[in-house]
Amino acid sequence: MLSNVYITNTSAFLPNAPVSNDEMEAVLGMVGETPSRVRKMILRSNGIQHRYYAIDPITRQATHSSTELAVQAVKKLGNSATSATCLAVGTSYPDQIMPGQGVMVHGLLDAEPMEVLTTAGVCVAGMAAMKHAYNAVRTGEHRAAIATASETASAIMRSEHFRAEIDHKKLDDARPEIGFEKDFLRWMLSDGAGAVLLANQPNEKGLSLKIHWIDLVSYANEMPVCMYAGAEFIDGNYTGWKAMSEAQRAECSAMAVKQDVKLLNENIVKYTVEKALKRIIPKYKLNAEEIDYFLPHYSSGFFRDKLLEGLQRINFLIPQEKWFTNLTTKGNTGSASIYIMLDEFIRTHDLKQGQKILCYVPESGRFSSCFMLLEAIIV
Repeated sequence: MLSNVYITNTSAFLPNAPVSNDEMEAVLGMVGETPSRVRKMILRSNGIQHRYYAIDPITRQATHSSTELAVQAVKKLGNSATSATCLAVGTSYPDQIMPGQGVMVHGLLDAEPMEVLTTAGVCVAGMAAMKHAYNAVRTGEHRAAIATASETASAIMRSEHFRAEIDHKKLDDARPEIGFEKDFLRWMLSDGAGAVLLANQPNEKGLSLKIHWIDLVSYANEMPVCMYAGAEFIDGNYTGWKAMSEAQRAECSAMAVKQDVKLLNENIVKYTVEKALKRIIPKYKLNAEEIDYFLPHYSSGFFRDKLLEGLQRINFLIPQEKWFTNLTTKGNTGSASIYIMLDEFIRTHDLKQGQKILCYVPESGRFSSCFMLLEAIIV
């Protein structure tokens, strides 16, 4: 017998004080000691006003690792989390290649031995962790499970990490600036973590969110790499860091996060919204009119109206007055965004029994998409 699964608690942890648009470059540093030429343009487009960095703004040293952010988010779940015997941890960019991020988080928690999983990817990594925790409870193997996701994009966006690339360009008498595919993301990504507790019973009192389903799909069979790190396109060939020389890795800032913005703009809605939803609407008999709230994780305000247009094209219109996002005030925290969004949503909305919440998380790594349907249960 498969069990119902409920989100019985949520948390979010954002490091340090919020950073405004005018403060960003002072915290991250100027690449090549030159102000970015695209910063203001990107910020106008993405609509983000504040974000958080795990960086001391005075010393510009890291204050938290990604692991430590996840640990703080899990701890904020409180004593209820001690019932969990499964931990699933997602991140786009772990603190180390080995061991997995999951066991590093487990190692800093005051917890018993437990099943631990690490999920990798880009934004959908957080939902992949959620789905593993969901299935762990649904199958009856565990009565309760924790899913968490964290990001410290700032750790690889500080200006000093691009020094070797800039020095190489100066030797070639080239302009001392990094490519748009890297500079673009410096003004898009930020730090944070979130966590949820999943259980096979709703809370004895108050709100729980019943998970009806979590559906993930990848279109990597059709689409090329779009967002990446630890690799570079060399002579048109996608080359991983292990196949590059030390000099090559330094000259192109191989470990920096990069994105093909043209490929992103042309395909993210088509694949992660239109194709993905067309696939699951008949699968789950999904009806747009039954959705009370829509929680979309989009990386930039630039995509808000494009997302609406994509929903309209497949006759699945969810009016924007039903949407909730905290992108403007919390920034784009990658795989942790949906956790941070969900935590704020339930703390700021007076949900009614039976209301349905549809969550949407896309990623442009190689174009994957995840949708999750929740229902408010109030005792």
